[in-house]
Amino acid sequence: MIIRDMMPSFELYQPTSVEGALDLIGQFGQDGWVMAGGNDSLDWFKDRVKRPKAVIELGGIDELKGIKETADGLEIGALATLAEVSSNPIVKQKFGVLAAAAGHVASPQIRNTGTIGGNVSQDTRCWYYRSGLPCYRAGGNTCFSDTPQGMNREHALFETDRCVAVSPSDTATALVALNASMVIRNSGGERVVPAEEFFIGPATDITRMTQLEHGKDILTAIRIPNDFAGGRFYFEKVADRGVWDFPLVNVAAAMTVNGDIVEKARVVCGAVQCTPKLLPVVEDVIKGKKVDAALAELAGKSSSRGAVALNYNDFKIPLMEKLVTRAVRDAA
Repeated sequence: MIIRDMMPSFELYQPTSVEGALDLIGQFGQDGWVMAGGNDSLDWFKDRVKRPKAVIELGGIDELKGIKETADGLEIGALATLAEVSSNPIVKQKFGVLAAAAGHVASPQIRNTGTIGGNVSQDTRCWYYRSGLPCYRAGGNTCFSDTPQGMNREHALFETDRCVAVSPSDTATALVALNASMVIRNSGGERVVPAEEFFIGPATDITRMTQLEHGKDILTAIRIPNDFAGGRFYFEKVADRGVWDFPLVNVAAAMTVNGDIVEKARVVCGAVQCTPKLLPVVEDVIKGKKVDAALAELAGKSSSRGAVALNYNDFKIPLMEKLVTRAVRDAA
């Protein structure tokens, strides 16, 4: 029997610098666990599925905090809380789709403690995986969701290669729409990865959802270029409950419009595959055109091209189409 809500013991370390955190990560390796706000981590610990010997809590590292303008756009520290992101006047003025996405995460209490770095780095919410069952993602040889009896209402429509779990992050969808980049550091130095490459699917590595390697990497910042600064945006999330819940489908759109003509656009859907799904086909439909109701509907219909429903999630296809239609119509 699994005893819930009783965390196994671990040693807690609270470094005050990135270098100190990386030293600890190197010291403990796979036995260590990096924690930011703790909302996802504590779930794992309470369910006793993850049992690290050491937890490296990043909350005391000031260089990972804050939101600042740069010559090229905006830099957000990985420890900036979701509440800070959603209420920051620069984010709201220049990149409103991110402010809206951050404001739709969970509840006010969670947004006050949860960080944007943690939100984009969190693991999937598939209940088979989270319960500790030996699925593909956990190192086993089956997917319990993708079976005739499997409960897969919240699962993927695209790229269902062995694992059909989806990304649960709301801010990830907006960051991919904004063409953001993720700054990652480890003992070997720093690298900057485009957001759409930061999130990885099961065909790349089925055991993780981002490029962050356990026991090696720290996400330190998120950089947003001025590509869509002050542009037209749209974000919408559909969930079973308005507060706390993860998305059934969400959509983020970023556009620049000259007069009535769409010059460039990025439209992204979340919770339809393991990674945020960028929809270049939608951009192809609307780019260089004036968007009316008929064109928005065509864009919405095109968004689901290639979708394959599982036993219980076929409702996601028309839901995705409607969200994209509204995003294109209202942003343009």
